[in-house]
Amino acid sequence: MRDRGPDSAAHPRDVAGGRVPRALFVCTHNAGRSQIAEALFNAYAGGRARATSAGTQPVAALNIAVVAAMAEAGYDIISAKPKPLSAEMIAQADRVITMGCGDDPSCPAVEADEDWGIDDPAAAPMPKVREIRDQIARRVRALLREMGIEPVR
Repeated sequence: MRDRGPDSAAHPRDVAGGRVPRALFVCTHNAGRSQIAEALFNAYAGGRARATSAGTQPVAALNIAVVAAMAEAGYDIISAKPKPLSAEMIAQADRVITMGCGDDPSCPAVEADEDWGIDDPAAAPMPKVREIRDQIARRVRALLREMGIEPVR
């Protein structure tokens, strides 16, 4: 297990000098589930924690159904871009979550704290994409509470 202790120099600090808890959501393409998790985590954290997301094989753009499902729920992620996973991202994270890898050999080989086992919204019908969004929202709220942060939204 990597060192993610509160005294690690890799941890970002807020403007007052206190450590900002970080979460990292990882999937293969960073076009759906991990982007939903990043957006919801940052909204629910209300600035008291920070999330980012990344992919081991990021694609050029987000899944348009995911963008639409998030817009329906009041979250604008249209300008978000898939990002490549880096060692620095992993080092800065207090929690690393993969988004549905389980035993799937095509999933990212990342030392994660947990895998959420969430279906991929790629090619899913809109009702399923909404279900995935809502499942991630519940998991993100629970994660924030585990981190000692009451969700704000």
